[in-house]
Amino acid sequence: MKKVNRVVYLTIIWITFSCEPLVTTFNDVENAILYEANNFKTESAPEGSIRVMTWNIRFGIGRLPFFGDSCGDRSVFTEDEVLNALELLAAEIDTIDPDIILLQEVDRESKRTQYIDQVQWLLNHTDMNYAAYASMWKAQVIPSDGIGRIDAGNVVMSKWEIEEAERIQLPLRTDQDALTQMFYLRRNVLKTKIDIPGQNNFYAVNIHATAFATDDTKQRHIDKFREILGEIDEAGNTFVAGGDFNSVPPDVDSLDFCIEDMCDGESFHNPGDNPEHKEGSYFNNFVNEPSILKPLYDSYNSAIMEDTATDSAHYTHSTSLDRDLDRKLDYIFFSQSLETASGTTHQDVIEDEQLSDHAPVSVTISLEQ
Repeated sequence: MKKVNRVVYLTIIWITFSCEPLVTTFNDVENAILYEANNFKTESAPEGSIRVMTWNIRFGIGRLPFFGDSCGDRSVFTEDEVLNALELLAAEIDTIDPDIILLQEVDRESKRTQYIDQVQWLLNHTDMNYAAYASMWKAQVIPSDGIGRIDAGNVVMSKWEIEEAERIQLPLRTDQDALTQMFYLRRNVLKTKIDIPGQNNFYAVNIHATAFATDDTKQRHIDKFREILGEIDEAGNTFVAGGDFNSVPPDVDSLDFCIEDMCDGESFHNPGDNPEHKEGSYFNNFVNEPSILKPLYDSYNSAIMEDTATDSAHYTHSTSLDRDLDRKLDYIFFSQSLETASGTTHQDVIEDEQLSDHAPVSVTISLEQ
């Protein structure tokens, strides 16, 4: 038997008789995974306001050079590297002191981060008590680049109990072949109901929209997100919602960051380049993309107002360690019945501390009395 056929044969046998599917698929709506901290911290009722924060933590590796971004060449990190980065993340979370956190790119049981359950670890090392987790990438093994076993996704953390948590599937990309799509991300919206003392039916909603699609998948992701918020709003309930939208604000000066994001050996925008644009660096792949977030700004309050969202003081992302922040991708929106006291983009997390490739955004919100 030829070697390649033997490998295929053994792979088929393994998949057939394994107790766990090679790649996990999900229902359109299903329960998210709930967590509690091992060391419960007493939390009293809020005094008129709460602080909410969103942060893409880059699976707890800081700015180490991962092959999938930042022009890096590594796919697996040491336990010391991961724990050191998590300790810094936990310290920053406690410094900002949010009551509710929306996290993206959180690993659990993943080879690349030494199988550390980062949800439980962060609960145990911050002032948060409860969490809900929704996987967006779960497989026994990702064959390419030595990634191996993976489980990564979105998290909502809260000082107060999470009563309900749903994982809501987002549409898959249509610009991929079947094999690539099989092993690719299953992005989702994580919808949670939080028991805040003195508040009725309060929801926290987390999204991590597509970054690399060259079709209209991003539009469909944002449409689904808006549908979920609309249902909460129409029922007379209140919410905070946000995450990594992988979208720039309306009326931003630049939609094209291909040259800024280019790694050694890459070429874009020259005759014959295929693709013409670097995936994830071009924000005009379909007709509505430049204004894709406009309906959210028009319908709800926001941590960073639309008229200042394009200011450099609110940029949240840079692609590598040696490059400045140059675009805003991370947002928080909330019910019109809630008022904002202040919204902050914590750029020092990238510029000084190098804790992620995204800066967290936080906002203090006045609650309904």
